[in-house]
Amino acid sequence: MSTIIRIGTRDSELALWQANTVKDQLEKIGYTTQLIAVKSEGDLRLDQPLYELGITGIFTKTLDVALLNGSIDIAVHSFKDVPTLLPKGIVQSAVLKRANPGDLLVHKGIDFLNNKGIIATGSLRRKAQWLHRYPEHDVVDLRGNVNTRLQKLKDSHWNGAIFATAGLERIHLRPDDALYLDWMIPAPAQGAMMIATKEDNSFAIEATGQLNHPETEICTQIERDFLQTLEGGCTAPIGAIATIKQEVLSFEGALFALNGSEKVAITEDTNIKDVKGFGAACANIVLEKGGRTLMQAIRKEMN
Repeated sequence: MSTIIRIGTRDSELALWQANTVKDQLEKIGYTTQLIAVKSEGDLRLDQPLYELGITGIFTKTLDVALLNGSIDIAVHSFKDVPTLLPKGIVQSAVLKRANPGDLLVHKGIDFLNNKGIIATGSLRRKAQWLHRYPEHDVVDLRGNVNTRLQKLKDSHWNGAIFATAGLERIHLRPDDALYLDWMIPAPAQGAMMIATKEDNSFAIEATGQLNHPETEICTQIERDFLQTLEGGCTAPIGAIATIKQEVLSFEGALFALNGSEKVAITEDTNIKDVKGFGAACANIVLEKGGRTLMQAIRKEMN
């Protein structure tokens, strides 16, 4: 097996920033690396909303194939884009320390917030939460990488668009007047980077394991367990965020109707020693509180 770790990544500016961050950290601890950039189907098909494409892991599928056929050794992902069930033969080998997990509104002035307005986003979660708070607004679909979406906003008649804070900050594109949406619950694992490799690539697993951030790994696992238990294979507007302070893990999660008219939420704390199964347990509480009926309505509306 080669001692050069071939790093697979999407070829957007943000994805390359993430891959180069992993590259730099691996080289800092003595490994030799090589970047290999590929286009994902999610980058190529910009004419449909993400949820309509019906592909599991639309931003990760191409890299999964490259891992399995041996053309790359590791793949670097925005963790929120990774399906909760990894393909057979692929494992999570590291989760890097999370950046800011929240969302930002990039806007052309915020006077519209208390009136009529048009907001752009390709995310069901962001759309549902925005309409829950601003039901009088219109939300339009917005696709493409960060740079493309910023340009589309600039060229449009929209009032604003919603972005992940970490994405804009990592490539130094956060506008000074961007509004931090402290009320919007992030996507599970948002702000975190995940490294995947083949389960039989012990060299890559050992190397990348040294980059793992245990606290981020625990929090993102709980958020993704919450997501997986709620979704049951159906894409839905779900937010989840876990944080650790001293020995206490705090969790907030919610499921929304597609149009934002309903919300079923949970806020729970647990001791860090009792986190096993906690995300799924929180999801089951949401299901019992009305989430199961809401998920059935979402499935019916999506089909």
